[in-house]
Amino acid sequence: MAEPPYLHQVGRVPGTREIVAHPNFIVVYQVTDRIEVTSVVHARQNYP
Repeated sequence: MAEPPYLHQVGRVPGTREIVAHPNFIVVYQVTDRIEVTSVVHARQNYP
């Protein structure tokens, strides 16, 4: 079984992961010795 921070999909930017926090918002984060939120983007935003 995957650890909780690794349950979400691999991000479009290398070294990140993404979670759909709401139908319109995507939270981009990195897992280091802690979880670092790098960005919150609107689903229609051109990312990255």
